[in-house]
Amino acid sequence: MTRLYLWAILLLSAPLISVAQEVELDSAKQERIVSDSLFIQEFENPKSAEKPKVLHAEPLYIDLIRDLGARKGEKEWNVGVGMSDKRSFDEYEALIEYEWAVIDRLGLEVEIPVTIYSRQNGAARDITKPSNRIESLKLAAQWSFLVSEKAKSTLALGYIHEFELVDLDKMGQGEFFKGNLFNPFLIAAKRWGRNYHTLIYTGPRIVKEFGSSAHMAYEINTNFHYMISGTRNFVGMEINQEIADGRLFSVLRPQMRVGLAENLLVGIVTGIPLNREQQGLSSFLRIIYEPGGYKPGKHH
Repeated sequence: MTRLYLWAILLLSAPLISVAQEVELDSAKQERIVSDSLFIQEFENPKSAEKPKVLHAEPLYIDLIRDLGARKGEKEWNVGVGMSDKRSFDEYEALIEYEWAVIDRLGLEVEIPVTIYSRQNGAARDITKPSNRIESLKLAAQWSFLVSEKAKSTLALGYIHEFELVDLDKMGQGEFFKGNLFNPFLIAAKRWGRNYHTLIYTGPRIVKEFGSSAHMAYEINTNFHYMISGTRNFVGMEINQEIADGRLFSVLRPQMRVGLAENLLVGIVTGIPLNREQQGLSSFLRIIYEPGGYKPGKHH
């Protein structure tokens, strides 16, 4: 008889446990929705005199000049380091950049990239290792000319100009600059719902070294990201494509960004080239520091 009572209690309580679990799951889901909605509202809704902006995930390898829809006074330091397998040698890259919004929706950037090469063990001696160099003095501007809160979309135009420097082993022997790089670009970004983000960054890249003809390539950078609810943390894929000399070169860059502190984030990127003849896997780390803290709110 006791066993019958126990079985009866278990059978009667099973639906109640199931309902409780569903309520708990629904409650957790609702909490995430509320948290995410509050975060987006805190990020996008302007204070007294500020213009609205839309929250977008920013790619980590080829990053933006400033947040899309940037507000005056926003600023950011970036330090990046990376390594690429170039088959016969390893390429180490480093950069330091400062970006800021001088007025609403107009961002400026100054960057100095450095590249250092190291010959791999067993590499053929007849292959010449490239010279180490400070790549250029890079200046850039980006203007968000359309910010649509209803469509959760932003359009921006930008321009990058690089004053290319001579190789380090040639500095002091004559000219300091060896040419110019011209790179106008268009950005189109959209957020789908609260968490999914897409972004296209595209434009021609023209290199003109002194005493030689210009060389042009066209870049198409496509991005897909999922941003964790209530945070600026995300995981995603950046696809860098370049059309040059009639060929298409593509690199897949799975990536993630994590907030370490109120004004400090770190991004981790892996590079997987689809054209493997001259390039292997690569890795890249970006450290993002926002002086004065993250303005829109207390989340990261």
